[in-house]
Amino acid sequence: HFVSGLEFDLATSLVGQPLVRQQVMKGVREFLENPNPVKPLVMSFHGSTGTGKTYVSSMLIRYLFQRGLQSPYVHHFSPIVHFPHAEQLERYKESLKHWIQGNLTNCGRSAFLFDEMDKMHPGLIDVIIPFLGPSWVVYGTNYRKAIFIFISNAGGEQINNVTLALWRARKDREEISLQDLEPAISKAVFENPQSGFWKSGIINEHLIDFVVPFLPLKHHHVKQCVVSELVQQGLEVRPGVVQEVADSIPYFPEEEKLFSSTGCKTVASRISFFF
Repeated sequence: HFVSGLEFDLATSLVGQPLVRQQVMKGVREFLENPNPVKPLVMSFHGSTGTGKTYVSSMLIRYLFQRGLQSPYVHHFSPIVHFPHAEQLERYKESLKHWIQGNLTNCGRSAFLFDEMDKMHPGLIDVIIPFLGPSWVVYGTNYRKAIFIFISNAGGEQINNVTLALWRARKDREEISLQDLEPAISKAVFENPQSGFWKSGIINEHLIDFVVPFLPLKHHHVKQCVVSELVQQGLEVRPGVVQEVADSIPYFPEEEKLFSSTGCKTVASRISFFF
């Protein structure tokens, strides 16, 4: 029931991301149906601002844990908040390792979310490698039921470029496959010295199970976001307002104005101008 609930929610609430739906459901289904997974579930979400990365990760957590993001078994890291000073890298490594180890000892079915991987200090994330792989017991803990989600804007620009090129080649959004996007994401994310995944063993040892690309959103997707937001705020859904809010958002590229520059990110704040 959990899986079908998540599937329904992704189908009805997540706008314009067929590939995300497919990848996330595949990952979650395989992982949860297996009573003895060989390794934790590791997913990496990529895409530009406002395309739904945080939205999907919190939806997933809401289904998996009774109190969602408030659950004591859900741990959220942001480099800017938790690891701000490059000179303290060694200390961060030590504390991150202990933190994850301690929490997995406490509860094997824990979730760890790493936000803004593009701002993570290179080298830091590698301390969690022992927890991601298929070794049976790490530091005396069986930790194979954990879930790790990495979120980053890195690769967003490349995903946008590929999506645009495919649109120009008359390829339907629904037809875009992971194979179309993976090489571009790899280059941007895993081979980029500025990225938290730079030269990371996580990549070399193929520890990421699912790379999940979030496509840029078009005008009609933004309109869907506006409608959802109005409904959520208990406001009247007036077509004129929906249109105006969607039109007030910047689109790219310059000539075609196809994709929203901020995804659905600023929709909520823009609605307030009209009420």
